[in-house]
Amino acid sequence: MQKFLLVFLLLSASLCLAQSDAASFTAELFRYEVHSNIVYHVANNYEAKLDVYKPAGMSQPTPVVIVIHGGGWIADTKESRVLEIMPYLQMGFAAVNVEYRLAQVSLAPAAVEDCRCALHWVFANAKKYNFDSARVVLQGGSAGGHLVLATGMLTPAAGFDHECYTGEDNVWSQNPGTDKDPRVAAIVNWFGIADVLEELHGPNAKGYAVAWLGDQPNADELAKRLSPINYVNRNTPPIVTIHGDKDALVPYQQSVRLHKALDAAGVINQLYTVPGAGHGGFSYEQNQKSWAVIREFLKKNVKRLGDAGPVE
Repeated sequence: MQKFLLVFLLLSASLCLAQSDAASFTAELFRYEVHSNIVYHVANNYEAKLDVYKPAGMSQPTPVVIVIHGGGWIADTKESRVLEIMPYLQMGFAAVNVEYRLAQVSLAPAAVEDCRCALHWVFANAKKYNFDSARVVLQGGSAGGHLVLATGMLTPAAGFDHECYTGEDNVWSQNPGTDKDPRVAAIVNWFGIADVLEELHGPNAKGYAVAWLGDQPNADELAKRLSPINYVNRNTPPIVTIHGDKDALVPYQQSVRLHKALDAAGVINQLYTVPGAGHGGFSYEQNQKSWAVIREFLKKNVKRLGDAGPVE
């Protein structure tokens, strides 16, 4: 099914191009292998799955983007965000498209635990799928933006990695979820939630956040532990954020605060403001400019990315 989806996307896109470009673009579909619905983690009797898209026949380790969908931690699917992998495929990346437990399956912090385990899975399977573990990038928007920030900024010390077994670990002599500390090369955050606690109380409270935390007695403390802004330090990976300054769902000021904290910690970062834009729904021109910022940021801050393929 995933292979047919990729073919459909590539063919549909080719119709928008000139004939000569369409032919070369359509030919691209033969360059990729698709491995769909791989179970990377099991919890609460739920099998969390991911899809792998990788260039076929690559002899050298390939940079890889991990895409995490949004939906307020309560909705959406990995399939709905598959278009997000296409710019990365064009840049020469492999892609891993991740699903995770939504609130109706398990309340917070389940989504963060799953995404941390997906990161562990990518590193544990790097040799099998020819991923370059030194060039792992995270990409997500809205709640997915929160999850990529959390996934890339947390360490096992935060306490969310305990169940991250990869299937071949010796559970009798080690705890893989805490013995290993996968680090990413960069984070691409589209208007993600940096302060979960702010989404629970006051003028910026949102129903989706309340639903995700539920009626847990430690909800406020958990929200603090799940807030990326509380984990900024000098070891935080480079972060680029795209955010509209008229976003009524995730306050733009959360990204402003996050990037001020990153500046203070000496972390490589960039906040690209989309003037007049809301929560996504950017125009074609706004999207083009945003992706140009992302490409340039990754070229500067992910080593040897220029060797991976075209960036324009």
